[in-house]
Amino acid sequence: MADHMNIRELIDTLRRKDIEEEWFEFKVNYAEPQKIGEYLSALSNSAALSHEEYGYLIYGLDDSHHEIVGTGFQPKKAKGKGNEDLEPWLTRLLDPRVDCTIEEAEINGARVVVFRVGAARERPVRFSGVAHIRIGSNNHKLADYPEKERKLWSIIHPVLFEEGIALTGQSSDDVLTKIDYPKFFELMKIPLPDNRAGILKRLEDEKIIQKTNDKYSITNLGAILFAKNLEDFPTLTRKSLRIVIYDGDGRLNAKKEHIVKSGYATSFESTIDWIYDQVPSNEIIKDALRVEQKMYPKVAIREVVANALIHQDFSITGAGPMVEVFSRRMEISNPGKPLISPDRFIDHPPRSRNEKMASMMRRVNICEERGSGIDRAIDGIEFFQLPAPEFLADQDFMRITLFGHQNIGEMGKADKTRACYQHCCLRWVCRDYMTNATLRKRLGIDDQNYPMASRIIKDTMDQGLIRLYDPDNKSNRTRKYIPFWS
Repeated sequence: MADHMNIRELIDTLRRKDIEEEWFEFKVNYAEPQKIGEYLSALSNSAALSHEEYGYLIYGLDDSHHEIVGTGFQPKKAKGKGNEDLEPWLTRLLDPRVDCTIEEAEINGARVVVFRVGAARERPVRFSGVAHIRIGSNNHKLADYPEKERKLWSIIHPVLFEEGIALTGQSSDDVLTKIDYPKFFELMKIPLPDNRAGILKRLEDEKIIQKTNDKYSITNLGAILFAKNLEDFPTLTRKSLRIVIYDGDGRLNAKKEHIVKSGYATSFESTIDWIYDQVPSNEIIKDALRVEQKMYPKVAIREVVANALIHQDFSITGAGPMVEVFSRRMEISNPGKPLISPDRFIDHPPRSRNEKMASMMRRVNICEERGSGIDRAIDGIEFFQLPAPEFLADQDFMRITLFGHQNIGEMGKADKTRACYQHCCLRWVCRDYMTNATLRKRLGIDDQNYPMASRIIKDTMDQGLIRLYDPDNKSNRTRKYIPFWS
């Protein structure tokens, strides 16, 4: 059983969400045993669909305003049907026997109860023989939603994208025509073999191709990373990186569009250079000279684009990664919800649904093994004193927005608290602490305006994003702060 602090942190995290998501549900007292079992089935299956480890049924919270109001429900004393104790009755009727625990705590004088159910693993979780699913905030029978059921099965028993086949029945000439093998050997920093057999053998060893009798298949891994032209691979054409340059801040006037048709690895460096060339510049004074400076640091563009390519969900058809450059912002998006919460992008060890692809990208130095790409992007943005990027995750896409320079007076409250939280995270992962002084430096606030920084810190604390490291220190100017999850 988790301790009370863990329950508090969980509830604080879920309460911050604008609406209930399909993998958690708030209740006050309604506790009909059959409905609880159906909720657990639905939450387990929906957690798997949302790439969450657990689903949660939480008693003691108002589902409209997410206020902690307390509950009178006592599951340890409740009964299932047939006068059987509720907990073993629920466990017995859940199939397969998914991990399910009941935890209780008191928060601000109010009693809360948390049912924690593991995400579906082997097959959809049924209760009393029927599988359920959440659609919005309501429970439904999974069989009534065949698209959801197919997607759930694909998640529970996935065929790894990288191991799939992009083209079959290829001759050796076909392989060497469609795969940019000289670039592959260059990026891998290994000598190019002096004969065809040696080239093909190395490509086969690296899972770029597979040999069957006298023919070859080109894998999705080989094609998406090293294709000369992704249009040669019908199932991957829509996964080409699309870059659109707009005139102004809206999408009405696109002045330039570029689709990167070659593989991600072979084209990455040139693609980043091309994007960087399109980024607007600002005129600044440096060493008494007027110079042009790009709106965003190149390291931030590089890391965020690499993140979009590597972590996309290839099972979502008809959509691919995209970079959109506006006059005062840049949006980088990819299909698929991230496997970790955007709140934890800065500190969390990397998790990718495309591990083989990520591994290959690391080997060719496009991303790093330790998963510090977003950290490096944030560090570069802070160095330029730009607004904090916005991370937006939905069920079917992820979007990161980089913003052009703004003075502190131009930033809204959300911009300031987002910058404060990300700065606090970055200091923490660097084994340091955020203070009023470090935040002033980050946001370009004059030292005499330290009360402004104090206000931003208070607003960020009120949102539950940061907390005091040293509560006994009463000086706002010297207090230290750490992220809520630390």
